[in-house]
Amino acid sequence: MKELLMTYPKISVIIPAYNEENAIDSVIRDIPKKMVDRIVVVDNGSKDNTFSKAQNAGAYVVSEPMRGYGNACLKGLSGVNPDTEIVVFLDGDYSDYPEDMERLVHPIIGNKADITIGSRLIGERGKGALLLRACIGNKIATFLIRIFWGFRFTDLGPFRAIRYKSLMQMDMKDKDFGWTVEMQIKAIINKFRIIEVPVRYRKRIGQSKITGTIKGSVKAGIKIIYTILKYRFRFL
Repeated sequence: MKELLMTYPKISVIIPAYNEENAIDSVIRDIPKKMVDRIVVVDNGSKDNTFSKAQNAGAYVVSEPMRGYGNACLKGLSGVNPDTEIVVFLDGDYSDYPEDMERLVHPIIGNKADITIGSRLIGERGKGALLLRACIGNKIATFLIRIFWGFRFTDLGPFRAIRYKSLMQMDMKDKDFGWTVEMQIKAIINKFRIIEVPVRYRKRIGQSKITGTIKGSVKAGIKIIYTILKYRFRFL
């Protein structure tokens, strides 16, 4: 008797990457290929061999020389197939476990959610994987979201999945550190069904460009809080 294989919708994975030549091939390797229609790596102005490493690993690679996490994500959307149904965002530093993608997409496939956020705070974290300043920043941001919109998030984790049509409805604008929180706020405003999913998290390969330095952490924190306040008072 033949084993029945699950049929997946069209799923595209977008991986923003900046100087991730030592990690990107491992990220691509561990993505469950049975689920994915296309893997889009966005080389965000790397000065190393990220582009060629990703290409050799089998990804569709596009360049976005204008730095910024949001810029990279927006550029990545230009690389997905037009019939894509679900978009997954995944970091290129191997801190996430790409295998956990199944946890993220199944609530959407089962029509229980329009967007799922991978939470590192309720998942398993390796020692030193999530720095204290990142944990504090998450707590402040999610507290403000709960106060202003009444929705309880635990994390602004970048590992997430969303229906493509819902993402297009959001009309995402942020070009750098505010991308993730903008998406979560707009999901609430648009009354999308949101589920947080516990995901595993490990110490990344190389140094973080954001939380790896005090300056990067401060800049990111200011932008995230600014984004929250901007959308709160815009929609009063």
